[in-house]
Amino acid sequence: MFDVVAIGAGMAGLICARQLRLAGYSVAVVEKSRGPGGRVATRRVHGTRADHGARYLEPQGDAVQALIDVLVDRQILKLWTDSVGEFREGEISSIPSSCYVAPAGMNAVGKYIAEGLDIWYGRRVKAISRTESEMWHLSLEVTDDNLDLPQELIAKAVVVAIPAPQALMFLDTELGFSSDFIDKLRSVEYDACITVMAGYSAERNSDLSNLNPQWKSVSFPDDSDLSWIGLDSSKRLDDPQQPVFVVHSSANFADRFLEATDLNIIGQELLDRASEHLIPWLKEPEWLQVHRWRYAFCRNPLPVSCLPAAGTLPLVCAGDLCGEGQIEAALRSGLAAANWVNSQLQNLPLDSSLNW
Repeated sequence: MFDVVAIGAGMAGLICARQLRLAGYSVAVVEKSRGPGGRVATRRVHGTRADHGARYLEPQGDAVQALIDVLVDRQILKLWTDSVGEFREGEISSIPSSCYVAPAGMNAVGKYIAEGLDIWYGRRVKAISRTESEMWHLSLEVTDDNLDLPQELIAKAVVVAIPAPQALMFLDTELGFSSDFIDKLRSVEYDACITVMAGYSAERNSDLSNLNPQWKSVSFPDDSDLSWIGLDSSKRLDDPQQPVFVVHSSANFADRFLEATDLNIIGQELLDRASEHLIPWLKEPEWLQVHRWRYAFCRNPLPVSCLPAAGTLPLVCAGDLCGEGQIEAALRSGLAAANWVNSQLQNLPLDSSLNW
């Protein structure tokens, strides 16, 4: 039994849980994967790491800027590049932009915010219901081999910090939620993304040093298939120096191939496309891995800081479905949700500032 359960260990769920725990509430976080951070994600591949979710942090607003400042001071983040490339009409132009990365992997950002939190990994919420004592009861489904934790939770308040379509799998009007609340969740739409991680022979490093112009990050605003490509291995100077690239598809490409059974074929198609624009040998990787993000980017977020469910036991939705700005929106929404939950419980002194 907890005061609060946060569903989802992405940026919104983590910052909300962190603020409430620091105020003195007992808080548990339920997360279906094996680590924190959500789409700020890193995968271990072929003796190295690759950031296959958020590619870097850039100052979007006060929340992200404050987080960057703290993580740079703690030597978790470093400046990766002060300019990004943009590919238009066959040429790369340079645009000033401060991009910060974690040499240990971008999931180090989530790990930092998650410090000290009680997180139940490998658990997916299957259903929620009310108890006779007017508490929330959460039934959990095991998503990996971790059987050490119970498969149910009871809490006074719930924070739902996952994409709206996933939340709607267990939120419905039969639990007392208003049709307006459910309709707002149903109105939120997402763009998908297919991400390719590809490694190449170390001999290719000499080719990269001769690139003109030099680049670490290139976006493709006008391409029907590609969205972005980055030289991910340039973030990690301590790793074996095999060139590793990460390629993100466009939403249009992802929509066409999201349900493909052989993702390696789809990943190869993206590399073929990238090779046509940038470097011919990009289509010839030594290895590749592919990840599909079904809810990569919220397309039409709600114009609210968080979405409370009125007329029920305390429950609030938070994340990048609320407000503009992806990570900035998620952090601000997590803070807003913490404030709202606190107002429904004990009104403890809560530090709602951006002091990390």
